[in-house]
Amino acid sequence: MKLRLLTPGPTPVPEETLLELARPVFYHRSPEMKQILAETLEDLRYVFCTKNPVVTLTSSGTGGMESALVSTVPQGGKVICLIAGRWGERWRNICKAFGFEASSVEVPYGKAIDPEQLRQALARHPDAVAVCCTLCETATGVAGDVEAFGKIVAETKALLLVDAISGLGTMPCRCDDWRVDLCVTGSQKALMMPPGLAFVSVSDKAIKAMEKNTSPRVFYLDLRKALAKLQEQDTPWTPANTLIRALRTSLKRIRSEGLENVWARHERLAAAARAGMQALGLELFAERPAPGLTVAHVPAGLDGAALLKLLEKKYGLKLAGGQDTLKGKIIRLAHMGHVDQFDVLAALAGLELALLELGRPVKIGAAVSAAQQVFAAAVLPA
Repeated sequence: MKLRLLTPGPTPVPEETLLELARPVFYHRSPEMKQILAETLEDLRYVFCTKNPVVTLTSSGTGGMESALVSTVPQGGKVICLIAGRWGERWRNICKAFGFEASSVEVPYGKAIDPEQLRQALARHPDAVAVCCTLCETATGVAGDVEAFGKIVAETKALLLVDAISGLGTMPCRCDDWRVDLCVTGSQKALMMPPGLAFVSVSDKAIKAMEKNTSPRVFYLDLRKALAKLQEQDTPWTPANTLIRALRTSLKRIRSEGLENVWARHERLAAAARAGMQALGLELFAERPAPGLTVAHVPAGLDGAALLKLLEKKYGLKLAGGQDTLKGKIIRLAHMGHVDQFDVLAALAGLELALLELGRPVKIGAAVSAAQQVFAAAVLPA
């Protein structure tokens, strides 16, 4: 049985990238490594849609979030956290851990933050030094309106920090045009890599904030150290150099396809997955769905854990369930990175069979047919 990894991280890794990971380990302070860093920086700027530097950290995406916050926000500083799910809560939890004053703008799971809510929060807290938001709330499948947030925050002295860990590379995130000051992503999502690397783009406004932050509670994740070493095409600490070398291959794949084509492909996969889910009578969960994953309610009376277990053990389809209060209540089908239309069709076909086996009234072929209509519309002449 072929196994298909369709979780929102880690995601499948292309064969050519895996082959790079199989090559021998090499010295991390070598001319070869400097050249690799220079190449990956240029391609990362392309994916981030920025002319600003992009720092590579040996950590998970959460390390990148912590690095962005602690390097720029002074002790006791006020931060507005836009929370539409678990990863918005991650921003708030980091703030609390470092003694920042976190003011939350919160909506129920499945809903999206209205930009007007941010405008009102900034009016209530004119002394806020940062606003933290999420491009794709992976816990719920909701897309954040980062473009609108950027316009609002740019009118203030506050920095805009974006968790784009599961969104960058699946949907537009034009860091420079949208006035994003620090944008964070991780290697194991749309960048088609194993976990282990985080990336942070840093604007001039953010650099000035770092210069004013004279006593940050940070050492290993200090963005100032990383930026200084980046001038030499180097890193302050031992990097995961074999991962960075493999990353070069995945980034070249994105370059070859073209970033806007990559975005369009993810939108097409999402549209097909949504159509298929709805054809099965499943209710979509996200109010403003992101293109990197499709989230649906588990039908009433059905054991969500049993459904996921059946999909994996019998059909080789590894999807994700809900977390915390959503455990057992939703299913999450990710279609980000190295995922194609046949992976989505396989997931929908397996879902039809699993639901039928669990006693749900299912018209076999309905989900697959609905998804195929979406794919067919993309290839047939208008």
